[in-house]
Amino acid sequence: MAIVTCSDKACTINPLKMSQPIGGSFAFLGLRGAMPLLHGPQGCTSFGLTLFVRHFKEAVPLQTTAMSEVSTVLGGYENVEQAILNIHKRVKPEIIGINSTGVTETKGDDVEAFIRLIRQNHPHLKKLPLVYVSTPDFKDAFQDGWEKTVARVVEVLVDPVDVAAPRDSSRVNVLPGCHLTPGDLDELRTIFEDFGLRPSFLPDISGSLDGHIPDEFTPTTIGGIGVDEIATMGQAAWTIAIGAQMRRAAEAMQASTGVPFRLFERLCGLIPNDEFITFLSEISGKAVPKKYRRQRCQLADAMLDAHFHIGGRKLAIGAEPDLLFDISSMLYEMGAQVTAAVTTTASPVLEQVKAQEVVIGDLGDLEDLAKARQCDLLISHSHGRQAAARLEIPFYRAGFPMFDRLGAGHRMSVGYRGTRDLIFDLANLIIADREDNRQPTPTTWRIADTGLHVVPPQLN
Repeated sequence: MAIVTCSDKACTINPLKMSQPIGGSFAFLGLRGAMPLLHGPQGCTSFGLTLFVRHFKEAVPLQTTAMSEVSTVLGGYENVEQAILNIHKRVKPEIIGINSTGVTETKGDDVEAFIRLIRQNHPHLKKLPLVYVSTPDFKDAFQDGWEKTVARVVEVLVDPVDVAAPRDSSRVNVLPGCHLTPGDLDELRTIFEDFGLRPSFLPDISGSLDGHIPDEFTPTTIGGIGVDEIATMGQAAWTIAIGAQMRRAAEAMQASTGVPFRLFERLCGLIPNDEFITFLSEISGKAVPKKYRRQRCQLADAMLDAHFHIGGRKLAIGAEPDLLFDISSMLYEMGAQVTAAVTTTASPVLEQVKAQEVVIGDLGDLEDLAKARQCDLLISHSHGRQAAARLEIPFYRAGFPMFDRLGAGHRMSVGYRGTRDLIFDLANLIIADREDNRQPTPTTWRIADTGLHVVPPQLN
């Protein structure tokens, strides 16, 4: 069991966490025809938009209430009203998702009351779904914003269902955590469908942020789960939550509709996927397809091949709690030692991380720990690249944002195939580093204690 501590520095030196409003907007981006709206200054929105665009390399819809100094002091009703009216008139969204920011939370705007007054004054907006989530960026982190937003969407948009009402045995609700990529969701969809199940993903970023080019331009999200499908999620037989952060949304679904849920805290690794596949076989009543038996054998062989390179290595990982737990647990099972672990926010899952200590801090803390404990590999999002360069160790990019590499949305770490590919990527990084910097060659051999180079013989 890991001991969870908080960094005692007076300020953040090299930020690791992304803010709550960005996490909340990210969740809204998984809804079809959605327009996320940040209630705050333009700068808050432009910063988040920059991160999304650089990560996914796609056009991302994101609007702001454009609060000024005066409106912040006097109250933001008029800004919220005008933003909603403009968005409804110009882009005709299916839903507007509103996240607060630190400025408006400090002022104390009652946005729920604003929405009621706007509907009263503008009857044509009565049927437009408006979902507000309190996500101040002066507390918590990216994962918390996603968690709160998904739970609120369930509470507002899912129609209540009588517990005794008949259910569709082939339909399952899937609540994925923010640590999963569009590629992960595509893989999970294939797995569900191979068992004859019909999954409804909430949110579904695989439909909106998977990097496809639509036939026609749309100013809102170009895919994802629709409001009409969300409303009927109470008819499903099961809810499957992936990541500890999704427990809150799963419990809200169960409280409103009576749909039972099963929480999988991670889906990276051999044992978690065995449990996942077994569960799908049980609820579908179908035998495990041969393709997954073969994929399991491939993963076992990959673990055998790679453990010579990963086993015994000291690792430094900085990530959101669920991603940290997911990757570190898999690597621990491969024989690696997680000697430096830093995360962004508190979570019950942190105590399960296979490390002596987990620090809630920043990349500066991660770099200090990695240096002190002589780590062999650093894993974090793209902002960790400078720390890895200073430490002169290999760097694997994971999480959000990943702005200096292509294909972030198609990375995959779930299922047997995703775990296999992740293992190969990490092992190959270690092999390449050893070949480039660690192994002596004829041009780097030195005579002990003299510092003299041995000149290799010249062959004719």
